[in-house]
Amino acid sequence: MRTPLIAGNWKMNKTHLDAIHFLGQLGHELGDHDHGKVEVAVCPPFTALRSVQTNIEDRRQSFRLGAQDMHWEAEGAFTGEVSPLMLKALKVGYVILGHSERRQHFGETDESVNKKVKAAFAHDLVPIMCCGETEGEHEANETEAKVERQVREGLDGVKPDDARNLVVAYEPIWAIGTGKTATPDDAQRVCGLIRKVLGNLYDQNIADEVRIQYGGSVKSGNTEALTSQPDIDGALVGGASLEAAEFAAIVRATKVKG
Repeated sequence: MRTPLIAGNWKMNKTHLDAIHFLGQLGHELGDHDHGKVEVAVCPPFTALRSVQTNIEDRRQSFRLGAQDMHWEAEGAFTGEVSPLMLKALKVGYVILGHSERRQHFGETDESVNKKVKAAFAHDLVPIMCCGETEGEHEANETEAKVERQVREGLDGVKPDDARNLVVAYEPIWAIGTGKTATPDDAQRVCGLIRKVLGNLYDQNIADEVRIQYGGSVKSGNTEALTSQPDIDGALVGGASLEAAEFAAIVRATKVKG
């Protein structure tokens, strides 16, 4: 049984003080709720990682810590970048790679995503590898071809033993921050395709172990319908992860299969 993963991508929001306040609110909102069957991760900006890490440890919370990006090199002359070694030193467990905003605004490519995925695994980080189509590609019925290419190229040369620990986030770009959401059936169709591609790249056993998230205007009102789909194992949450009450409601609404 795959444990659902609800990961909050805060993007460029919240100072380290805001982050500490948020974690207190989130812990209060979830209270005694048994979210042990649902893994919860928060992905703050780099400047808040240390504060979130120590706060989680001090409060003995079960939340996991994630980062929003990283460079593929362990160190070097890469001004403004953060390395996998730096993330590991802060006990980061997850790292979001290939988000559409990184691709759109900062020139991220399938090749650079592939380098980062390999580097993440080399340093015992779990990549949340993002894929998804634009509105134009969606309307032109190019979704499957785009997503399959991103998955294949993002995982080029990735070893089977690493791949089984991967998280893939399907985020239709036209749904991110727009209020539009893929229907549960449409989201399942693409997530099912991703699992089929993984089966072709590796084998069905590995494909069945990989967690596939949906992302794109996820909120508490549509979480249950989305995560009830057989190939959707949680969500990568953007704007709704910034409000503790709403994020907690998403965790509570997540369907646990089996």
